[in-house]
Amino acid sequence: MTESVVRQGEAGELLLSGVLDYRSGPALRKQGQALINASTASALVLDCSAVAKSSSVGLSLLLCFMRDAAAVNKPVSIRALPDDMREIAQVSGLIELLAHP
Repeated sequence: MTESVVRQGEAGELLLSGVLDYRSGPALRKQGQALINASTASALVLDCSAVAKSSSVGLSLLLCFMRDAAAVNKPVSIRALPDDMREIAQVSGLIELLAHP
């Protein structure tokens, strides 16, 4: 099984990888929040290109990370949203929210 992690990439990048589900969600939430709060970048990019699989927990994580970034006045964009997350966002009516920084 692929390790689920969120880590710092280039300046302002948060790289999500692995399976985003109820098992990995709580730890990823804490990791991401800490990285966002520690970031010195003026804007953030949530890169999902290495996400192997996601449940609705992955979408929830992205929304939490967007809220964390807003709390520290940093615009956020999302890169490479996987198809499973895109489908959940469309059904939930959240795709427009995820498409705008």
